[in-house]
Amino acid sequence: MTAPADTQTARTTEAARTTQAALSAVRPQVPVDRLVTDLVPPRHFAAARFATYRANPAHPSQGRALTRLQEIAQQIVAPKRGLFARRQPAPAVYLDGGFGVGKTHLLTSLAHAVGEAAGPALGSGAAAYGTFVEYTNLVGALGFLPTVEALAAKKLVCIDEFELDDAGDTTLMSRLMRELADRGVALAATSNTLPGALGEGRFAAQDFQREIKALSDRFETLRVDGEDYRHRDVVTDPEPLSAAEVAAAAARPGATLDAFDDLLEHLATVHPSRYGALLDGVSVVALTGVHPVTAQAVALRLVVLVDRLYDRDVPVLLAGSGDTRGLFTEEMLAGGYRKKYYRALSRLGALAEEGRRLVPSPN
Repeated sequence: MTAPADTQTARTTEAARTTQAALSAVRPQVPVDRLVTDLVPPRHFAAARFATYRANPAHPSQGRALTRLQEIAQQIVAPKRGLFARRQPAPAVYLDGGFGVGKTHLLTSLAHAVGEAAGPALGSGAAAYGTFVEYTNLVGALGFLPTVEALAAKKLVCIDEFELDDAGDTTLMSRLMRELADRGVALAATSNTLPGALGEGRFAAQDFQREIKALSDRFETLRVDGEDYRHRDVVTDPEPLSAAEVAAAAARPGATLDAFDDLLEHLATVHPSRYGALLDGVSVVALTGVHPVTAQAVALRLVVLVDRLYDRDVPVLLAGSGDTRGLFTEEMLAGGYRKKYYRALSRLGALAEEGRRLVPSPN
Protein backbone atom coordinates (compact mmCIF):
# COMPACT_ATOMS: atom_id res chain seq x y z
CA MET A 1 0.00 0.00 0.00
CA THR A 2 1.41 3.39 -1.02
CA ALA A 3 1.58 6.18 1.54
CA PRO A 4 -0.60 9.26 0.88
CA ALA A 5 1.11 12.00 -1.13
CA ASP A 6 1.23 14.46 1.79
CA THR A 7 2.75 11.82 4.08
CA GLN A 8 5.29 10.84 1.45
CA THR A 9 6.27 14.50 0.92
CA ALA A 10 6.72 14.99 4.66
CA ARG A 11 8.91 11.88 4.86
CA THR A 12 11.01 13.00 1.90
CA THR A 13 11.52 16.45 3.39
CA GLU A 14 12.35 15.09 6.84
CA ALA A 15 14.82 12.59 5.37
CA ALA A 16 16.55 15.37 3.47
CA ARG A 17 16.76 17.51 6.59
CA THR A 18 18.52 14.76 8.49
CA THR A 19 21.28 14.55 5.86
CA GLN A 20 21.63 18.19 4.82
CA ALA A 21 23.19 21.11 6.61
CA ALA A 22 20.86 23.61 8.25
CA LEU A 23 21.50 27.29 8.92
CA SER A 24 19.69 26.88 12.22
CA ALA A 25 22.50 24.58 13.37
CA VAL A 26 25.29 27.10 12.64
CA ARG A 27 26.76 29.16 15.48
CA PRO A 28 29.15 31.59 13.75
CA GLN A 29 32.18 32.80 15.69
CA VAL A 30 33.42 36.05 14.21
CA PRO A 31 36.61 37.86 15.33
CA VAL A 32 35.96 41.56 15.83
CA ASP A 33 38.61 42.56 13.29
CA ARG A 34 36.71 40.66 10.61
CA LEU A 35 33.88 43.17 10.95
CA VAL A 36 36.29 45.76 9.51
CA THR A 37 37.97 43.60 6.86
CA ASP A 38 34.55 42.46 5.63
CA LEU A 39 33.61 46.05 4.75
CA VAL A 40 34.18 45.58 1.02
CA PRO A 41 31.83 45.66 -1.98
CA PRO A 42 29.61 42.55 -1.93
CA ARG A 43 30.23 39.56 -4.17
CA HIS A 44 27.08 40.39 -6.13
CA PHE A 45 28.81 43.54 -7.37
CA ALA A 46 32.37 42.22 -7.67
CA ALA A 47 32.43 43.00 -11.39
CA ALA A 48 30.58 46.33 -11.12
CA ARG A 49 32.51 49.18 -12.69
CA PHE A 50 31.60 52.52 -14.17
CA ALA A 51 32.21 50.97 -17.60
CA THR A 52 29.65 48.21 -16.97
CA TYR A 53 26.89 50.56 -15.80
CA ARG A 54 24.28 50.93 -18.52
CA ALA A 55 22.54 54.26 -18.08
CA ASN A 56 19.00 54.17 -19.42
CA PRO A 57 18.50 57.04 -21.93
CA ALA A 58 14.86 57.20 -20.83
CA HIS A 59 16.12 58.35 -17.41
CA PRO A 60 18.81 61.01 -17.98
CA SER A 61 19.53 61.28 -14.25
CA GLN A 62 21.32 57.92 -14.47
CA GLY A 63 23.85 59.26 -16.99
CA ARG A 64 24.34 62.45 -14.99
CA ALA A 65 24.99 60.47 -11.80
CA LEU A 66 27.50 58.23 -13.61
CA THR A 67 29.45 61.19 -14.97
CA ARG A 68 29.52 62.99 -11.63
CA LEU A 69 30.70 59.91 -9.72
CA GLN A 70 33.54 59.41 -12.20
CA GLU A 71 34.60 62.98 -11.48
CA ILE A 72 34.38 62.38 -7.73
CA ALA A 73 36.49 59.22 -8.01
CA GLN A 74 39.19 61.24 -9.75
CA GLN A 75 38.95 63.91 -7.09
CA ILE A 76 39.44 61.33 -4.32
CA VAL A 77 42.40 59.51 -5.86
CA ALA A 78 44.13 62.56 -7.33
CA PRO A 79 43.31 65.65 -5.24
CA LYS A 80 44.75 68.97 -6.34
CA ARG A 81 48.07 69.66 -4.67
CA GLY A 82 50.56 72.44 -4.68
CA LEU A 83 51.67 75.44 -2.71
CA PHE A 84 48.79 77.61 -3.87
CA ALA A 85 46.17 74.89 -4.23
CA ARG A 86 43.13 75.70 -2.15
CA ARG A 87 42.31 72.99 0.37
CA GLN A 88 38.97 71.46 -0.55
CA PRO A 89 36.83 69.37 1.81
CA ALA A 90 36.66 65.69 0.99
CA PRO A 91 33.82 64.85 -1.42
CA ALA A 92 30.53 63.70 0.05
CA VAL A 93 27.77 62.47 -2.25
CA TYR A 94 24.31 61.04 -1.69
CA LEU A 95 22.47 58.91 -4.28
CA ASP A 96 18.71 59.10 -3.95
CA GLY A 97 16.36 56.88 -5.92
CA GLY A 98 13.95 53.98 -5.93
CA PHE A 99 14.53 50.27 -5.53
CA GLY A 100 16.66 48.49 -8.12
CA VAL A 101 17.59 51.54 -10.22
CA GLY A 102 21.33 50.87 -10.03
CA LYS A 103 22.40 52.99 -7.06
CA THR A 104 24.38 50.14 -5.51
CA HIS A 105 26.06 49.40 -8.86
CA LEU A 106 27.18 53.03 -8.97
CA LEU A 107 28.28 53.04 -5.34
CA THR A 108 30.34 49.85 -5.70
CA SER A 109 31.83 51.18 -8.93
CA LEU A 110 33.02 54.22 -6.99
CA ALA A 111 34.53 51.99 -4.30
CA HIS A 112 36.27 49.81 -6.91
CA ALA A 113 37.60 52.85 -8.77
CA VAL A 114 39.15 54.29 -5.61
CA GLY A 115 40.57 50.92 -4.57
CA GLU A 116 42.11 50.20 -7.96
CA ALA A 117 43.59 53.67 -8.28
CA ALA A 118 45.14 53.43 -4.81
CA GLY A 119 47.53 50.76 -6.07
CA PRO A 120 48.66 47.44 -4.56
CA ALA A 121 49.80 49.00 -1.28
CA LEU A 122 46.23 49.84 -0.25
CA GLY A 123 44.13 48.12 -2.90
CA SER A 124 40.61 47.35 -1.78
CA GLY A 125 41.54 48.59 1.69
CA ALA A 126 41.40 52.16 0.40
CA ALA A 127 37.60 52.08 0.55
CA ALA A 128 35.23 50.73 3.18
CA TYR A 129 31.87 49.54 1.92
CA GLY A 130 28.92 48.45 4.02
CA THR A 131 25.25 48.95 4.67
CA PHE A 132 23.93 51.35 7.27
CA VAL A 133 23.19 48.37 9.54
CA GLU A 134 26.71 46.98 9.18
CA TYR A 135 28.23 50.27 10.34
CA THR A 136 25.93 50.54 13.34
CA ASN A 137 26.83 46.93 14.19
CA LEU A 138 30.52 47.82 13.87
CA VAL A 139 30.13 50.67 16.36
CA GLY A 140 28.32 48.28 18.69
CA ALA A 141 31.13 45.76 18.49
CA LEU A 142 34.17 48.07 18.53
CA GLY A 143 32.92 51.19 20.25
CA PHE A 144 32.60 54.61 18.65
CA LEU A 145 36.18 55.94 18.83
CA PRO A 146 37.84 52.68 17.68
CA THR A 147 35.41 52.63 14.75
CA VAL A 148 36.38 56.19 13.83
CA GLU A 149 40.08 55.28 14.00
CA ALA A 150 39.60 52.16 11.86
CA LEU A 151 37.63 54.00 9.17
CA ALA A 152 39.73 57.18 9.23
CA ALA A 153 42.52 55.21 7.55
CA LYS A 154 40.32 54.87 4.44
CA LYS A 155 40.14 57.27 1.51
CA LEU A 156 36.43 56.57 1.04
CA VAL A 157 33.61 55.23 3.20
CA CYS A 158 30.50 54.01 1.34
CA ILE A 159 27.20 53.57 3.18
CA ASP A 160 24.59 51.64 1.23
CA GLU A 161 20.92 51.98 2.23
CA PHE A 162 21.14 54.91 4.62
CA GLU A 163 18.07 54.54 6.82
CA LEU A 164 15.99 57.12 8.63
CA ASP A 165 13.64 54.87 10.56
CA ASP A 166 15.56 54.89 13.85
CA ALA A 167 16.43 58.30 15.30
CA GLY A 168 19.14 56.89 17.57
CA ASP A 169 20.95 55.00 14.82
CA THR A 170 20.63 57.95 12.44
CA THR A 171 22.15 60.32 14.99
CA LEU A 172 24.96 57.82 15.64
CA MET A 173 25.76 57.54 11.94
CA SER A 174 25.55 61.30 11.51
CA ARG A 175 28.16 61.78 14.21
CA LEU A 176 30.35 59.06 12.68
CA MET A 177 30.20 60.67 9.24
CA ARG A 178 30.93 64.10 10.68
CA GLU A 179 34.06 62.75 12.43
CA LEU A 180 35.25 61.04 9.25
CA ALA A 181 34.59 64.06 7.06
CA ASP A 182 36.54 66.25 9.48
CA ARG A 183 39.46 63.85 9.05
CA GLY A 184 39.36 64.17 5.28
CA VAL A 185 37.61 60.89 4.46
CA ALA A 186 35.36 61.01 1.40
CA LEU A 187 31.79 59.79 1.95
CA ALA A 188 29.19 58.29 -0.36
CA ALA A 189 25.73 57.07 0.62
CA THR A 190 22.56 55.72 -0.96
CA SER A 191 18.95 55.65 0.17
CA ASN A 192 15.70 54.37 -1.27
CA THR A 193 12.58 56.20 -2.30
CA LEU A 194 9.35 54.27 -2.23
CA PRO A 195 7.44 53.77 -5.46
CA GLY A 196 4.89 56.55 -5.77
CA ALA A 197 6.67 58.66 -3.15
CA LEU A 198 9.51 60.31 -5.05
CA GLY A 199 11.55 62.55 -2.84
CA GLU A 200 10.57 60.82 0.39
CA GLY A 201 13.65 59.98 2.43
CA ARG A 202 15.84 62.32 0.41
CA PHE A 203 18.69 64.24 1.96
CA ALA A 204 16.67 67.45 1.84
CA ALA A 205 13.73 65.90 3.68
CA GLN A 206 12.80 67.66 6.90
CA ASP A 207 13.17 64.60 9.11
CA PHE A 208 16.61 63.85 7.75
CA GLN A 209 17.80 67.43 8.16
CA ARG A 210 16.62 67.40 11.76
CA GLU A 211 18.49 64.19 12.55
CA ILE A 212 21.80 64.96 10.91
CA LYS A 213 21.67 68.73 11.41
CA ALA A 214 24.53 70.53 9.71
CA LEU A 215 25.98 67.35 8.19
CA SER A 216 23.46 67.45 5.35
CA ASP A 217 25.12 70.62 4.06
CA ARG A 218 28.26 68.63 3.35
CA PHE A 219 26.54 66.30 0.89
CA GLU A 220 25.84 66.69 -2.80
CA THR A 221 22.60 64.96 -3.75
CA LEU A 222 22.36 63.02 -7.00
CA ARG A 223 18.96 61.78 -8.09
CA VAL A 224 18.84 58.36 -9.82
CA ASP A 225 15.49 57.62 -11.46
CA GLY A 226 14.38 54.43 -13.19
CA GLU A 227 12.55 51.14 -12.90
CA ASP A 228 13.36 48.24 -10.57
CA TYR A 229 15.63 46.13 -12.80
CA ARG A 230 15.29 43.18 -10.43
CA HIS A 231 11.64 42.88 -11.50
CA ARG A 232 12.10 43.38 -15.23
CA ASP A 233 12.73 39.74 -16.08
CA VAL A 234 11.15 38.03 -13.09
CA VAL A 235 8.19 35.78 -13.86
CA THR A 236 5.13 37.13 -12.10
CA ASP A 237 2.85 34.91 -10.02
CA PRO A 238 4.84 31.66 -10.46
CA GLU A 239 3.44 28.41 -9.16
CA PRO A 240 4.66 27.88 -5.58
CA LEU A 241 7.27 25.20 -5.04
CA SER A 242 6.41 22.15 -2.97
CA ALA A 243 8.45 21.05 0.04
CA ALA A 244 9.54 17.96 -1.88
CA GLU A 245 10.77 20.04 -4.85
CA VAL A 246 12.71 22.35 -2.55
CA ALA A 247 14.29 19.46 -0.64
CA ALA A 248 15.29 17.69 -3.85
CA ALA A 249 16.76 20.82 -5.43
CA ALA A 250 18.71 21.54 -2.24
CA ALA A 251 20.41 18.14 -2.30
CA ARG A 252 23.67 19.60 -3.55
CA PRO A 253 27.01 20.60 -2.00
CA GLY A 254 26.86 23.81 -0.03
CA ALA A 255 23.06 23.88 0.23
CA THR A 256 21.19 24.28 3.50
CA LEU A 257 17.64 23.21 4.28
CA ASP A 258 15.57 24.63 7.13
CA ALA A 259 11.99 24.94 8.21
CA PHE A 260 11.18 28.66 8.02
CA ASP A 261 10.13 28.88 11.67
CA ASP A 262 13.31 27.10 12.80
CA LEU A 263 15.43 29.65 10.96
CA LEU A 264 13.48 32.62 12.30
CA GLU A 265 13.88 31.32 15.83
CA HIS A 266 17.61 30.78 15.28
CA LEU A 267 18.15 34.29 13.93
CA ALA A 268 17.00 35.64 17.28
CA THR A 269 20.01 33.95 18.91
CA VAL A 270 22.64 35.30 16.46
CA HIS A 271 23.75 38.94 16.41
CA PRO A 272 22.91 40.51 13.02
CA SER A 273 26.57 41.46 12.56
CA ARG A 274 27.25 37.71 12.26
CA TYR A 275 24.60 36.91 9.63
CA GLY A 276 27.24 37.17 6.93
CA ALA A 277 29.40 34.58 8.66
CA LEU A 278 26.29 32.42 9.02
CA LEU A 279 26.41 32.06 5.23
CA ASP A 280 30.10 31.14 4.92
CA GLY A 281 30.41 28.31 2.41
CA VAL A 282 26.66 28.31 1.64
CA SER A 283 25.69 28.10 -2.04
CA VAL A 284 21.90 27.72 -1.73
CA VAL A 285 19.42 28.40 1.09
CA ALA A 286 16.27 26.27 1.02
CA LEU A 287 13.28 26.98 3.26
CA THR A 288 10.07 25.06 3.77
CA GLY A 289 6.89 26.23 5.46
CA VAL A 290 7.39 29.87 4.42
CA HIS A 291 4.53 32.05 5.66
CA PRO A 292 3.76 35.71 6.36
CA VAL A 293 5.77 37.23 9.21
CA THR A 294 3.67 39.19 11.66
CA ALA A 295 6.14 40.23 14.40
CA GLN A 296 8.17 43.35 13.63
CA ALA A 297 11.36 42.21 15.39
CA VAL A 298 11.31 38.90 13.52
CA ALA A 299 10.69 40.67 10.21
CA LEU A 300 13.60 43.09 10.73
CA ARG A 301 16.00 40.23 11.41
CA LEU A 302 14.80 38.53 8.24
CA VAL A 303 15.48 41.74 6.29
CA VAL A 304 19.12 41.72 7.43
CA LEU A 305 19.49 38.08 6.39
CA VAL A 306 18.02 38.82 2.95
CA ASP A 307 20.55 41.64 2.52
CA ARG A 308 23.43 39.30 3.34
CA LEU A 309 22.05 36.64 0.97
CA TYR A 310 21.80 39.21 -1.79
CA ASP A 311 25.33 40.50 -1.12
CA ARG A 312 26.64 36.98 -1.58
CA ASP A 313 24.48 36.00 -4.57
CA VAL A 314 23.01 33.02 -2.67
CA PRO A 315 19.86 31.70 -4.43
CA VAL A 316 16.93 30.78 -2.23
CA LEU A 317 14.35 28.01 -2.59
CA LEU A 318 11.03 28.77 -0.97
CA ALA A 319 8.18 26.37 -0.25
CA GLY A 320 5.11 27.62 1.53
CA SER A 321 2.08 29.84 1.22
CA GLY A 322 1.96 32.13 -1.80
CA ASP A 323 4.80 34.20 -3.22
CA THR A 324 7.33 36.51 -1.61
CA ARG A 325 5.12 39.58 -1.92
CA GLY A 326 2.93 38.41 0.96
CA LEU A 327 5.86 37.87 3.31
CA PHE A 328 5.24 41.06 5.29
CA THR A 329 1.90 42.37 6.49
CA GLU A 330 0.14 45.39 5.00
CA GLU A 331 0.71 47.21 8.29
CA MET A 332 4.47 46.65 8.00
CA LEU A 333 4.53 47.83 4.39
CA ALA A 334 2.77 51.03 5.43
CA GLY A 335 4.77 51.61 8.62
CA GLY A 336 8.02 53.25 9.60
CA TYR A 337 10.23 50.39 8.39
CA ARG A 338 8.53 50.10 5.01
CA LYS A 339 11.67 50.97 3.04
CA LYS A 340 13.50 48.00 4.56
CA TYR A 341 10.63 45.67 3.71
CA TYR A 342 10.26 46.83 0.12
CA ARG A 343 14.00 46.47 -0.43
CA ALA A 344 13.91 42.96 1.04
CA LEU A 345 10.99 41.95 -1.20
CA SER A 346 12.76 43.28 -4.27
CA ARG A 347 15.94 41.38 -3.45
CA LEU A 348 14.27 38.21 -2.23
CA GLY A 349 12.17 38.02 -5.37
CA ALA A 350 15.32 38.09 -7.50
CA LEU A 351 17.04 35.43 -5.36
CA ALA A 352 13.93 33.22 -5.39
CA GLU A 353 13.80 33.39 -9.17
CA GLU A 354 17.44 32.24 -9.25
CA GLY A 355 16.47 29.42 -6.91
CA ARG A 356 13.61 28.30 -9.15
CA ARG A 357 16.12 27.70 -11.94
CA LEU A 358 17.67 24.98 -9.75
CA VAL A 359 14.42 22.99 -9.66
CA PRO A 360 14.35 20.28 -12.37
CA SER A 361 11.62 20.77 -14.96
CA PRO A 362 8.91 18.09 -14.90
CA ASN A 363 9.29 15.47 -17.64
